[in-house]
Amino acid sequence: MQQVRLSAVEERVYQAVTALEVRGHVPYPDLIAQETGMTEEELSEPLHLLTERGLLHREDSPMSGLDFGPRWCARQLT
Repeated sequence: MQQVRLSAVEERVYQAVTALEVRGHVPYPDLIAQETGMTEEELSEPLHLLTERGLLHREDSPMSGLDFGPRWCARQLT
């Protein structure tokens, strides 16, 4: 298994997304920000970097006409 090194901020964001998912919450940016204690603007870079590394993926609203913004879902580390 390949280890992925994350910065402290990336680790905090990844853990927030997984914690929200475990609790059954949809990981929208506002909830991730609340979970991490960061602003939505501060999340932009770590979300992008985690997506590039394949640890998160972005999903757009699944229901047409109801756009709550993108949600970020964790990929399992294998």
